[in-house]
Amino acid sequence: MVNLFATVLVFLAGAYLVGLAALALFAPSRATAFLGAFAGSASAHYLELCVRLALGLALLRCAPRMLFPHVFTGFGWVLVLTTAALFLMPWRWHHRFAQMSGPLATRNLKLFAFGSFAGGILVLLSVVLGP
Repeated sequence: MVNLFATVLVFLAGAYLVGLAALALFAPSRATAFLGAFAGSASAHYLELCVRLALGLALLRCAPRMLFPHVFTGFGWVLVLTTAALFLMPWRWHHRFAQMSGPLATRNLKLFAFGSFAGGILVLLSVVLGP
């Protein structure tokens, strides 16, 4: 049951990335507002961290059954460890970082959309076609 939950969570993350790409292409102002809301409040910060942690743990659980297991294991560990670091710092620091990095990410939304789409498709195919 845990494996199924982890697989569904990873699959949904891939679908989220594809949806985010579509949003960036077809509703750029909404995508910019959405991305700008990350770490906008303490509750948003902690919700984001909980989702990141759950996804990182799900990736660690699913990676052996996905294509490119070492890549996804590494990415799962990156998510878990960076989330742990973010839990230890005040949310206002994360908020300041998000305010600085948000405009960099949204400066070229077409490139952002391409990366999000490619990453989402890679995750989806890796889950579906895994060994």
